[in-house]
Amino acid sequence: MLAHQLTGDPVWDALGSIAVGVLLGVVALFLIRRNMDYLLGEGVPPALRSWLLDQVRGHREVARVTYLHLEYVGPRRVFMVAAVDLVGDAPEPEVARRLRALEAELERSPMVEEAVLTLATTDEPDLA
Repeated sequence: MLAHQLTGDPVWDALGSIAVGVLLGVVALFLIRRNMDYLLGEGVPPALRSWLLDQVRGHREVARVTYLHLEYVGPRRVFMVAAVDLVGDAPEPEVARRLRALEAELERSPMVEEAVLTLATTDEPDLA
């Protein structure tokens, strides 16, 4: 608009409007692509997956981990689903309490938004 006022030529006003429109289009495409990754369940990098697997496997209550699914739910926040084999052969109410306690401990990590754990079957191999 300033160039239009200084020169009296309306072409500058039109070019400025076109430039703003193109800029808004580029930003929109970037945001569409980024949000699509989150909506489709963007996978986590192998180093982060390995670190979180070690966090679960390293817990004193866990004998082995047979399944681990991680996906981003926000910036630096993941949703975790895992199948674990707990140490010992406790009765069902005790196992449920131990699983909930382990989920709560994992969720205290700043990376884990929510953890959902289930029991592994005896024939499933450990994730090595």
